[in-house]
Amino acid sequence: ENISDFSLNITDCTQVVVPEEVFFTVAAAGILENLLVLIAVVRNKNLHLPMYFFICSLAISDMLGSLYKTLENIFIILCKMGYLTRRGDFEKKLDDAMDSMFILSLLGSIFSLLAIAADRYITIFYALRYHNIMTLRRALVILAIIWTFCAGSSIAIALFSYEAATVIPFTILFPLMMFFILCLYVHMFLLARSHAKKIASLPTSTVRQRTNMKGAITLTIFLGVFLCCWAPFVLHILLARFCPHNPYCACYMSIFHVNGTLIMCNAIIDPMIFAFRSPELRSTFKKMFCCAR
Repeated sequence: ENISDFSLNITDCTQVVVPEEVFFTVAAAGILENLLVLIAVVRNKNLHLPMYFFICSLAISDMLGSLYKTLENIFIILCKMGYLTRRGDFEKKLDDAMDSMFILSLLGSIFSLLAIAADRYITIFYALRYHNIMTLRRALVILAIIWTFCAGSSIAIALFSYEAATVIPFTILFPLMMFFILCLYVHMFLLARSHAKKIASLPTSTVRQRTNMKGAITLTIFLGVFLCCWAPFVLHILLARFCPHNPYCACYMSIFHVNGTLIMCNAIIDPMIFAFRSPELRSTFKKMFCCAR
């Protein structure tokens, strides 16, 4: 906030503020939609597969992102009303906990997308051995490792967030992981046709290949939405750390609330992609709503 106040003095860009009603509505919608995905996967035994468990991991990350922005906005309102001081010990610990939740959400989303990409890759290029390679137990072990690493990293980064040695690796990790996933996509699509020809003689290979490519396209949509929603906020972190007094950087940082809203929009869009592109999830949602009625 001190950076924002100083920035207003060196730039003509007015700060863009998102109405609190819109903010809380978007956040609540994102939490409810992802919770609905989790309930659908738990209730439908046909969805107890590695791919859907990785999707649940992404849904939890989205929920954490929406919850983080909601709680942050509540605490800002309480500060403005005078119920919380800006520099107290309790508020400092609360701020570290909030930062840890944000980092956990970001890292969880990145590694969940990476796990989904690896799962799609194995499905396409090792279709005949997929169930031997990606077992349910192995998928749960992968998720346990991912969330243990993300939790430890989020706590460490939140505690040492004022050190450049901590901020730089964190901000480098985002484009590095995105580049790795992008390379995996390019490799996946370039070899998809040649792989399809090799299994063309097998029964139901056409249907299976079409289904696998549909999953790859869905994953591509996930990645595009993730980049559009998270990249502006990560850029804000970089600018706030390395050029907070530059007028151009300050002008970009004036849309901080918009960037935060984009993160919550990601939590709304992802479940919609699940519902529209997964026949099993669509069927489960219909059964859930019909039973509720």
